[in-house]
Amino acid sequence: MCGLLGLLTADSAAPDRVGAVGAAMACARHRGPDESGTWHDADVAFGFNRLSIIDIEHSRQPLHFADGRYTIVFNGEVYNYPELRAELAAEHGAVFATEGDTEAVVAAYHHWGPDVVRRLRGMFAFLIWDARERVLFGARDPFGIKPLYLASGPAGIAFSSEKKSLLELAPALGLPQTDGIAADVDTVALQHYLTMQYVPEPATMHRGVRRVESGTHVTVRPGGEVEHERYFTPVFTGRGPTGPALHARIVEVLRGSVATHMRADVTVGAFLSGGIDSTAIAVLAKEHNPDLITFTAGFERSGYSEVDVAAETAETIGVRHVVRTVKPDEMAAALPSIVWYLDDPVADPALVPLWFVAREAREHVKVVLSGEGADELFGGYTIYREPASLAAFERVPGSVRRLLGRTSVRLPEGLRGKDLMRRGAIPLEQRYYGNARIFRDDQLAGVLRRYDPRRSHTDITEAHYLASRHWDPVSRMQHVDLFTWLRGDILVKADKMTMANSLELRVPFLDPEVFEVARELPRSAKLAGGTTKYALRRALSGIVPPHVLHRRKLGFPVPIRHWLRDEMYPWACEVVRDSQADHLLDLRAVQRLVDAHRDGPVDHSRRVWTLLVFLIWHGIFVEGRIRPDIVEPVHPVRI
Repeated sequence: MCGLLGLLTADSAAPDRVGAVGAAMACARHRGPDESGTWHDADVAFGFNRLSIIDIEHSRQPLHFADGRYTIVFNGEVYNYPELRAELAAEHGAVFATEGDTEAVVAAYHHWGPDVVRRLRGMFAFLIWDARERVLFGARDPFGIKPLYLASGPAGIAFSSEKKSLLELAPALGLPQTDGIAADVDTVALQHYLTMQYVPEPATMHRGVRRVESGTHVTVRPGGEVEHERYFTPVFTGRGPTGPALHARIVEVLRGSVATHMRADVTVGAFLSGGIDSTAIAVLAKEHNPDLITFTAGFERSGYSEVDVAAETAETIGVRHVVRTVKPDEMAAALPSIVWYLDDPVADPALVPLWFVAREAREHVKVVLSGEGADELFGGYTIYREPASLAAFERVPGSVRRLLGRTSVRLPEGLRGKDLMRRGAIPLEQRYYGNARIFRDDQLAGVLRRYDPRRSHTDITEAHYLASRHWDPVSRMQHVDLFTWLRGDILVKADKMTMANSLELRVPFLDPEVFEVARELPRSAKLAGGTTKYALRRALSGIVPPHVLHRRKLGFPVPIRHWLRDEMYPWACEVVRDSQADHLLDLRAVQRLVDAHRDGPVDHSRRVWTLLVFLIWHGIFVEGRIRPDIVEPVHPVRI
């Protein structure tokens, strides 16, 4: 787990490329505080910050292979690297100078070419420079666990693990340093953000920076354009078996995934909430580390903490447990730093306790396992039950459904049944775009200065619905979530909040072998018996403690509804008052929404929070007015 940067210049005479790369890597030190390195030739300059997890004494990067023909910078972990190394040695006579996974990746590329990405079991973003062919190859893992940003200018093309590094590198790309890439806010991305609470891939909030999409590899030559090719597209067949054989298979692949994810030369811990996903991971991880330490975060407010449930689980399974309690003043004080680490605004309040618990965990371990991905793969979100709850609307004539939709618009905000009527009046392809639904289209015009009615969330989801048009509604929703909610929110906050604290997070559910089982689940194995993740719960019935097995997952719930009415209201007003983003958002309208939430009775907390996070982001990355106190990463481990 590390931070990489690669600059491919169009002109080999470009000034001080290595110095520019080194300076740009300085703001990504948190991703790899153990050691740094740079390398260059006539066309390429690489930079790397390393968080050493595997083959600690060796595997330094940038790493060279085949007598210097290839140079790689690699972020992530490939868990099947011992098997890959053995296969390459046996079939191709490959000789290795290290014991790590990085050399396995570049050796596999040497022998298998771009198809190497289909052989890797893990999370990754990497760049490989072939000095003989003068070509740069890069790739990102199938689900988008690890980030990879891209920016280009007259002087070249750059890739990085951190967007802020590319903003620093703008002059080396031939882009203006003042009023240039950093000030060029993408108003389309802003509109999507206010709808979805994150910026959907491949966009970022800066027009000049984009992301290499999940499951994609890229190729580029000096002076050429970047060629993108998708190598992985998730497909849910829904045609697999059910019953005991399925449950046994789920346990088998999950146990195997956890076993490979435990491979490390440092101590591995686990995050633990009150839900089935993280509990299953912790139980299976303990099979490999009897001294496992688990971590959770909570709040001193009833109904907004899973601390008690997690503590009971930890005691039941016999692990040491560490708790971090977060207070509202801490949350407000930490938010500018958190947004700086995010690179782009993500308005998921759960990322705040995640940041705090990651900071606590880093004092004990260097790697944690977590349960992200289980809901998307096994049908865990309550919203997946919506097609069944709205089935009655499908039997209503289209003209009547449209009338119901128009009627719902005229009903008062907060009225029970208003949203159900509105959503029942429109088809799945128009109503579902993920788990976060912040501003509706009819609400955006009231806050956005440049609202474009031609833009909609369907711009993001249309292609995914088209690809899944013959699937059942639940599988289609899962498919959309894999391309939107999972990689735009869940995995962004998981990567950014843990790497902010130089902590590696691993997600055993997002494993190729686990996905192969999950994608075949019929609808009855996802939603049945009045619960979600039905087959997963049945499979884990002998593994997960009974008090967790059928409990609704809360994750890391955050009491912003209450805090924005009370303790955090003055802070929210200050954020709005000091902002210089009035050309993008109507700040008077924003303040009215803040006040309306305080005065009640309608809960506007998610919309208010989404606006506040953007205003803080704008204050940091565009105005330069907010300067978070980012300290040099120092992480002594306390055992």
